[in-house]
Amino acid sequence: MDGGQQYNPRTVEEVFRDFKGRRAGLIKALTTDVEEFYQQCDPEKENLCLYGFPSEQWEVNLPAEEVPPELPEPALGINFARDGMQEKDWLSLVAVHSDAWLLSVAFYFGARFGFDRADRRKLFNMINDLPTIFEVVSGTAKKQSKDKSSMSNHSSTKSKSNSKVTQHGSESQPKYSRPQPKDEDEDGLDEDDEQGETLCGACGENYASDEFWICCDICEIWFHGKCVKITPAKAEHIKQYKCPSCSNNKRTRP
Repeated sequence: MDGGQQYNPRTVEEVFRDFKGRRAGLIKALTTDVEEFYQQCDPEKENLCLYGFPSEQWEVNLPAEEVPPELPEPALGINFARDGMQEKDWLSLVAVHSDAWLLSVAFYFGARFGFDRADRRKLFNMINDLPTIFEVVSGTAKKQSKDKSSMSNHSSTKSKSNSKVTQHGSESQPKYSRPQPKDEDEDGLDEDDEQGETLCGACGENYASDEFWICCDICEIWFHGKCVKITPAKAEHIKQYKCPSCSNNKRTRP
């Protein structure tokens, strides 16, 4: 269950990079890969755990055999509750336990390598700037992102719409390329610039100029293409894009 080559992060930046990789893998399991994750969590199997790795991969597996384990272990037996709860509630429960596990791993490294008070505070603040896995899975992060977008000036929305039309020549095509930033001169207020900041609805991170983004035509939230497995070439052939959450909302289980 190493998810790739093992390493021990020793600085605050390395521990945070480890945290982000594991977090990205767990978010994949609970969003874009949710069907596969659901199937692997068979209640008929033994106690299973959900692991996230620094390589941004995830795995459902039995807990580590060694006692004590090399790293803190995630919640045990997540598969047993799968069929006894609504799927959304079950995924949210797994997300909460995953958040707790990520923090325990990060601060395990901090304790092991002697982080002082300043280092621990710095690490926590870096982690705290990201939405929790629960916030991403439950849609809270998307709501926060949408609230920020709605507080930005109307020209930002207009530029997104114009991008949608000019790149495709038709309103029936999905919005993609990237979210447009707020005009920095608008009102001259730094706090307005922060409110107009656009975050990815899946990972909660900011826009980077070298990344491809796509906007859901249902909830109008922007996503990194890599987070929802959409490439620029694939986007050209999508008439209406629905993000994983909006697609899952119309799916019911027996």
